[in-house]
Amino acid sequence: MTVITEVTLKPGSEPEWDAAMRDRLSAARDRSGWIGGQLTIPLDGPDRRTVIGTWESRADWEAWHGDETFAETRKRMDGLQEGRSEMAWYEVVTDART
Repeated sequence: MTVITEVTLKPGSEPEWDAAMRDRLSAARDRSGWIGGQLTIPLDGPDRRTVIGTWESRADWEAWHGDETFAETRKRMDGLQEGRSEMAWYEVVTDART
């Protein structure tokens, strides 16, 4: 399963938010069900971020939300986003990464 989350950041908060997300993605490597992830910035939106995470199951992703590092990074990221994030789930048919 792949979850794609899109967020808009408050002006000037980008470096702090990115650092917290890098820490979150790094810690996810040790979680059961983690396959991989990316943090991307649209070319036409330097204040926006798209997080792409791939997990064995949605249950593995939900369990990750109880992790200490996830909670710590959530505290660091609180207040750095504009509005609500948009999230969508996709079933992975083929994964061609090497």
